[in-house]
Amino acid sequence: MNITPLDIQQQQFKGKMLGGLDPNDVDAFLQIVASEMESLIRENSELKEQARRTALQVDELSQREVSLRETMLAAQKITEEMKANAQREAKLLVSEAELKGERIVADAENRLVQLNNQIHEIRRQKLQFESNLKALIETHLKMLTLEE
Repeated sequence: MNITPLDIQQQQFKGKMLGGLDPNDVDAFLQIVASEMESLIRENSELKEQARRTALQVDELSQREVSLRETMLAAQKITEEMKANAQREAKLLVSEAELKGERIVADAENRLVQLNNQIHEIRRQKLQFESNLKALIETHLKMLTLEE
C-alpha cells in the first residue's frame, strides 16, 4: 500500500484516556513526516526525470557513436580503394612509359640502321663515282696523248 503525504496528514489516532498520546505532538510529528515524504517524492520524481533524460542522451550518443564508426569505416574503405586505384594507375602509367620508351629505343635503333645503310650506300656511290671519274680522266688523258 502506497502512503502519500496527504494520507499521513489526515491520519487520526485514537487516544487513550489515561496515559494516551498527546494529539498535538502526534499531529506535529505527522506534519514533519508528511513534509519530509513530500520532499522525498519530489526528489525521487526529479531523479527519475533526470535518469530518463540521461538515458535518452546515452541512446543518442550511442547512435552517434555507431554512425561515426560507420562513417570511419566507410572513409577507411574509400581511402583504401583510392590508394589501390592510385597504385593501379601508377603501374599502368609506368607500363605505358616503359612501352613508349621501348618503342622510342626501337625506332632509334631502326633509324640508326637506316642511317648506317645510307652511309654505306653513299660511300659505295662515292667510290663508284671516284672510280668512274678516274676512268674518265684516264680516258681523256689517253685521248690527249694520242692526239699529240
